Amino acid sequence: MLFFRNAFLLFFLVLPNSVQGAESFAAWLSELRREALGQGIHQATIDSSLGHLTLLPDVLKKQKRQPEKTRSLDQYLQQIASPQRVATGRVKMVRHRALLERVSRRYQVQPRFIIALWGVESDFGQNSGQTPVVPALATLAFAGQRSDYFRRELLVALRILDEGHISFEQMNGSWAGAMGQCQFMPWNFLRRAVDFNGDGRRDIWHSTDDVLASIAHFLSKLGWRDDLTWGREVLLPPSLAHETIPKNEQKKNLREWQRMGVRRADGTDLPRRPVVASLIRPSRSGGRAFLAYSNYEVLLKWNRSSSFALAIGHIADQIKP
Repeated sequence: MLFFRNAFLLFFLVLPNSVQGAESFAAWLSELRREALGQGIHQATIDSSLGHLTLLPDVLKKQKRQPEKTRSLDQYLQQIASPQRVATGRVKMVRHRALLERVSRRYQVQPRFIIALWGVESDFGQNSGQTPVVPALATLAFAGQRSDYFRRELLVALRILDEGHISFEQMNGSWAGAMGQCQFMPWNFLRRAVDFNGDGRRDIWHSTDDVLASIAHFLSKLGWRDDLTWGREVLLPPSLAHETIPKNEQKKNLREWQRMGVRRADGTDLPRRPVVASLIRPSRSGGRAFLAYSNYEVLLKWNRSSSFALAIGHIADQIKP
């Protein structure tokens, strides 16, 4: 009965409708068990993962109080793309050179971007989250926002356990269920994680081989081009610096941007390549402007934050051999 008392306490503390209680959760869990079994997940996995499930009030609190980002771009870069992280990234580039070369050849992604993403997502594996994934996803699926989405992710997490890639006790991640050193949601794990070391498991928690290869594979599937960088910071002429450019005119060939007076940040000419670039001026950037290539758009598919994408690009530029 301890499990149901814990569940009832959660409802009393955090659910908007206190009438919901242990009985409604038990019914929900019973239906989830039937759905998982219908998807071919073994009964033993279902019992071991859901048999003593305790929901997590802190997960709902974190979901509800996600603040709007108020940091400037410079403040964000100072924290996320710190000199210490850049320095560590350079060390990792050297230490894992042979592995990165193999991964890069297979997936056509430059090593510096793989390392940059590894650094930002989990501080190179040092901080990948300690929240148990199944209870976190169950909490969000039962009582949180976007419950259908988290229910799908929960069922996929059970499949990952059923396939033996990780144990229930080791399946930890963020409060929202992002897992391992590359912070994949379970659905992305199922589609993008790879077993690069050939041990039969896709282990993005402990295997550096699998982590780096999974990052590269994900970028590749999102449309990464290894013949391009992400973009670059630029200087705008006065005619553009104070002008609002319509969205349908913000994407031009580099030659056109050059003709309009746009230059690299050091004042030199733009590259003479037939590459299409978008002019972006993120909010809270203090007037800083960037020309972004298609790889920048790939980074936005990974995380819909311009500050995140710029931080990845900044670190990658700094650790480039």
